[in-house]
Amino acid sequence: MKRVLPPNLTDREFDLALKAFAKVVGEDWVLASDQDRSTYADIYAPGPEDQWPPSGAIAPGSVAEVQEVVRIANRFKTPLWTVSRGKNLGYGAAAPRLPGALVLDLGRMNKVQHVDTELGYCVVEPGVSFFDLYEHLERMNANLMMSVPGNAWGSVMGNALDHGVGYTPYGLNARHICGMEVVMPDGGLMRTGMGAMEGNHSAHLFPFNYGPSWDQMFSQSNLGVVTSMGLWLMPQPETSLLLSMSVPNEEDIGWVIDTLTPLKIQGVIEQSIFVPSWLGKVVLMGTRKDFWDKPGRMPDWRVQEILKQNKLGFWTVGVRLYGDEAVVRAKADVVKRAFKRSTDIPMEESWWRQGEPVDVMDPSNGVPSAVALQMGDWVGGRSAHLGFSPVVPATSKHVLGQMRRSKKLIEDYDLDFYASFTIGGRFCNNINMLMYDRDDADGVRKVKALFDELIDVTRKAGYGEYRTHLNWMDPVAETFDFNDNAMTRYTEVIKDALDPNGILSPGKMGVWPAAYREHAQRGKHS
Repeated sequence: MKRVLPPNLTDREFDLALKAFAKVVGEDWVLASDQDRSTYADIYAPGPEDQWPPSGAIAPGSVAEVQEVVRIANRFKTPLWTVSRGKNLGYGAAAPRLPGALVLDLGRMNKVQHVDTELGYCVVEPGVSFFDLYEHLERMNANLMMSVPGNAWGSVMGNALDHGVGYTPYGLNARHICGMEVVMPDGGLMRTGMGAMEGNHSAHLFPFNYGPSWDQMFSQSNLGVVTSMGLWLMPQPETSLLLSMSVPNEEDIGWVIDTLTPLKIQGVIEQSIFVPSWLGKVVLMGTRKDFWDKPGRMPDWRVQEILKQNKLGFWTVGVRLYGDEAVVRAKADVVKRAFKRSTDIPMEESWWRQGEPVDVMDPSNGVPSAVALQMGDWVGGRSAHLGFSPVVPATSKHVLGQMRRSKKLIEDYDLDFYASFTIGGRFCNNINMLMYDRDDADGVRKVKALFDELIDVTRKAGYGEYRTHLNWMDPVAETFDFNDNAMTRYTEVIKDALDPNGILSPGKMGVWPAAYREHAQRGKHS
């Protein structure tokens, strides 16, 4: 990938900045060759990879190096795009929103700094993956369980900061952040929460502090560089029980949600409940051509054949209960009685007890896996996916309405419908996977136009995305439009005050500093 410079920098100025960075991190960790730049491109990009080109990357190995890198970036007016491991697949991976920004790759900072087995928390650096943390806990015999997403290849910290969702009782990962260390836009260092007091023993235990609390200020934001983070972990239960069933019809998602939501709110079910549609199972069985080798979306009659042949329902419901066996059995009775009010389909039971092997295909066990990445092979060619991810109230009215809207649009664009709902309590994260071949130019144009329309139609219905791909960060930010986008304007006031040179991740989540605000794509889509 050819070099694209940050805005307003000459070749000479940029090269001087790279030399200054090299004195801090070492020449081996200033990554500015054509091959290096390609490494940090969006491998799932809906279009050419050089649409969001980095000018290179720099990989500091310590907090002190991060601080000095930020100071040098201010001196040379070199914008940085911060990533933890850069595995945010389907949302932009490691590519920067501002073309020419230098990727600040924190992957070398990969220490598990501390695990407290008594009070159940860890302190991690940005480069710690879910596999890293799991193996660390196993070596310690820590008897603690992580909340893992479908794809555990990425960073524990990065996932939590980007509002990622796991499937255990601790599944809303951002809610379990407690205490951070952050490099500020001027290179200074601060700690949040009780950790703002030097030597405070409750730094990762109490989620607030004296005065305004700032932990969530640094999630999905460009207001600082998080270099370590406290995260609460769940004590490993004595037992767990998976209650599962296949639900036959697409409209059944309504009564399923109305059955599960009260149980979740009441605390009978503690986990974040994942309800995927049929394609979530079938993508693990083969590629699209194994089931349908004709162009266009798979017709409904063929879907029904596949479901019958593989004994699948349109939706799969899996509820995992955790804890003392007697308590789990009592809760299971409550769950099964609730389902019997709507269906006579029996719930299958699968018990797990401490010391037994776990099913790595089920993230509700707290075991990391990258199996979900198999969906990338579904359409063939240079297969890729985008996630359209609105949040809806956890009632049948809202869930059915959103499912019908998105399904109609996706099928109107001749794509296969692949959706899931994750019940987090009073809300559902609705993930719609849009899968395409990056070498199919017409297919790429189609999926981009579909994404534009999904944003518009969903906004008009009264819902918004909780995260999105680089290409749509500005249009999605624009949908949060109360009082002339007051929230975005407020954030940009803070951004300009803290980061007058606009150095840190300009454009992330639609927040642009004054220095680069002209690059915002407001009022227009892809």
